[in-house]
Amino acid sequence: MKMVHETHKILEDKEIAITATTVRVPVMRSHSESIYLETQNKIAAEVARKALAESPGVVVLDCPEEQLYPMPLFTTGKDEVFVGRIREDMFNPLALNLWVVADQLRKGAATNAVQILDELIRRNLL
Repeated sequence: MKMVHETHKILEDKEIAITATTVRVPVMRSHSESIYLETQNKIAAEVARKALAESPGVVVLDCPEEQLYPMPLFTTGKDEVFVGRIREDMFNPLALNLWVVADQLRKGAATNAVQILDELIRRNLL
């Protein structure tokens, strides 16, 4: 539910339908999340991939045929959020699936809070 609540807060829209599955496995560091994202209008996987790649603090690693996708082993000690396995949902044309990994010690609630505050200041909302 944390993923749902934080997304609603960041995007200022409590109506966004989100289903997120967090998979916990024994790793030294980094959280991994499988995210199901449903949008009001269809977004092609390639459009989402491009938008994410252009977002500050996001690194897209998305080439499963070459086994290139985010893994905790490679994200530990980095500040960015890594996104991969970006694909359109097989059953819902308005949904995308993503795999997201980030070092929870470097990119966690405190870092997010500071970044949200910076964005609010940038938008003159404070």
